[in-house]
Amino acid sequence: MDLVEVSPMAKPPVCKIMDYGKFKYLEKKKQNEAKKKQVVVQLKEVKLRPRTEEHDYATKIKKVREFLAESNKARITVTFRGREMSHRELGQKVLQRIIEDLREVAVIEAAPRMEGRQMFMILAPNPRMLQAQRDRAKFAAQSAPAAGAPAGEAPAPAPQPAPPPAAAPAPNPDGPR
Repeated sequence: MDLVEVSPMAKPPVCKIMDYGKFKYLEKKKQNEAKKKQVVVQLKEVKLRPRTEEHDYATKIKKVREFLAESNKARITVTFRGREMSHRELGQKVLQRIIEDLREVAVIEAAPRMEGRQMFMILAPNPRMLQAQRDRAKFAAQSAPAAGAPAGEAPAPAPQPAPPPAAAPAPNPDGPR
């Protein structure tokens, strides 16, 4: 057995007689449990150009929405090449458009700024959106077993009506070929 000082800041200091090896083991176990419950937020990056086309832009915005829905942060980078550096306002417009499109799901953590040939900003998930997402998941988990169907089974799809019969091709006036 060892005399272990448990609380050195208390007046008078608190000590216990215990097995120090077991005490260290239990402390390490507590730290590991706390670590398991910890959520790690990653920073995901999406790169654009000032003249990115509409479909590519939509795809990248969709990807940013996925990152934010997973509770990750998103870094949006606009890269300039050559003479594009003299038209930084195009990059500002792209980032401003992204802010407008993601207003309901994201908050700006770092405002748009220029660094070398790149202009970037960092978006974080909107806490209200994350809370609503958690509430929907909790509600779905509670209502699924109460609906009467087993949790792993999806409802059977409704039968589709048969397609109308195809019309016969018109006979060729020139005869068979």
